[in-house]
Amino acid sequence: MTIVSLETLIAGVRAGGLASFPTDTVPALATLPEKADLIFAAKQRSQDKPLILMGAIAKDLWPYVKGSEQEYQIWQQVVNKFWPGALTLVLPASSLVPQVMNPTDPTTIGIRVPNSAIAQTILAQTGPLATTSANFSGQPALLTMAEIAAQFPTVLTLEPTATAEAAIGLPSTVAKWTGEGWQILRQGAVSLD
Repeated sequence: MTIVSLETLIAGVRAGGLASFPTDTVPALATLPEKADLIFAAKQRSQDKPLILMGAIAKDLWPYVKGSEQEYQIWQQVVNKFWPGALTLVLPASSLVPQVMNPTDPTTIGIRVPNSAIAQTILAQTGPLATTSANFSGQPALLTMAEIAAQFPTVLTLEPTATAEAAIGLPSTVAKWTGEGWQILRQGAVSLD
């Protein structure tokens, strides 16, 4: 098992490693966007299931999407209401998004800011990361760092601390921008009007 301190985990991610840490929904597997293939391999995940780009604040994620001025205003209104929180927005991807994040449809990217102090602390120091739930593809999400460390022995797993936050155990709601409105791809913790 590779249970590490916050500082070691951040350094490991910056060096291109695969890590796991708590979020407000379920614990994440995370790495640098250009190293996203590490997540697909570790999870035994199908290439047609894209990853989410998670950031500490919305401003960190806007360069990874592209849209009209009017679209940005609509997206910003939704973000102002629901972020940080359990809502993933699937938006048109900019050229900054590595194709390995969404191999079968590199034209879109899911973005999210978690409502988790630990996750935000990590993301503020690493920059946006490619993320998904910590589990083998098709299996239930693992909810404790001990379970994750046991299932993924080579992944840098954040040591449990006294300041650990309670995750809701539900995945984020995923809403895709269609050009005219929102299509709910997965109903999760947030209900979008």
